[in-house]
Amino acid sequence: MDFDFTWVLLGFPIAFTLGWLASRIDLRQLRIENRQAPKAYFRGLNFLLNEQQDQAIDAFIEAVQNDPDTSELHFALGNLFRRRGEYERAVRVHEHLMSRGDLAQPERDRAQHALALDFLKAGLLDRAEAALRKLEGTSYEEEARLALLSIYERSRDWQHATEIASKLDSTSHGSFSGRQAHYLCEQASTALAAGDADKALTTLQDASRLAPALARPLIDLAKLHNQRGQPQAALDALLKLDKTAPQALPLAASLLVNMAQNQAMRAPVIELLKTHYARMPSVDVMDALVRLDQDPASARQWYIQHLEREASLIAASRWVAGEALGTEQNHKLVQRALDHATKPLMRYRCAACGFEATQHFWHCPGCQAWDSYPARRIEEL
Repeated sequence: MDFDFTWVLLGFPIAFTLGWLASRIDLRQLRIENRQAPKAYFRGLNFLLNEQQDQAIDAFIEAVQNDPDTSELHFALGNLFRRRGEYERAVRVHEHLMSRGDLAQPERDRAQHALALDFLKAGLLDRAEAALRKLEGTSYEEEARLALLSIYERSRDWQHATEIASKLDSTSHGSFSGRQAHYLCEQASTALAAGDADKALTTLQDASRLAPALARPLIDLAKLHNQRGQPQAALDALLKLDKTAPQALPLAASLLVNMAQNQAMRAPVIELLKTHYARMPSVDVMDALVRLDQDPASARQWYIQHLEREASLIAASRWVAGEALGTEQNHKLVQRALDHATKPLMRYRCAACGFEATQHFWHCPGCQAWDSYPARRIEEL
């Protein structure tokens, strides 16, 4: 039977016509879709770049309504709500994303992370903690752990903070052994307040082994030993401090003066203070030496010696306090002015945020940074 090529010749034009019509229909549908969501989307971006957040939100809401399956629009909208402080609306957007069954796992993890940030910014720490815990094993794991660490520090949950810090210690964020040692010191302080001095001692020894170069465990150990009537152990801790973290010894100057009330400890304490002052003069160590010098004339010479090494208004004020300046009334006026001028110079200042305080903090109450307060006063910085 011969094959009839007539049908083939007729079929080619028909197939071409049908294909052309199908492509025109698809192109028209694509153009209709492109006229809807992208136009609102780009308008929202334009508003956002011009810092017109209200208009940007309206445009993104319109884009989401036109294309509810676009997750990127939801993320953009949720982030805008969070930046504006509209945390409830941000939560609703991200929870809506989480409820979608067709969302890929990477996008689901991203939505979970965004939801945790919403709770964290809103101050809902319990819900933020629960949301962050769900990010274990995801690409957001390290970010979640850092956020959890911040939560536990703010709530003073030192046990959980230690757990998270130990996990972070082996990551690319650097060593967390110093923070862990601080957490142990906080736990020791709690134990001591509860009357458990033995637990406090063991905890501080663990902190010192964990971070040998950290000043706080050694200072706290010296205080505890001194309270327990073990002045030699206290001195040994401060001698170690002078070797490993000498810049922090001024923080223990008043403790050393207290220890020197024990006659057997007087000579080694004065020797430690003099040796340290010769290397690193400071106002606090100078004050300690003045208080321990039993000869008033010799004690006043420490102020002059300090002024020869550093131009210190504090040392000058204290030297003037012992000098006769004409009438007693004039002396009081001058001294009052000097005391007023030196008072701000006796404060400590956080190197991270500039927060000033009359006492030294290991954990800045302003920016929550650790070890950000130098051991020296503002005048000496």
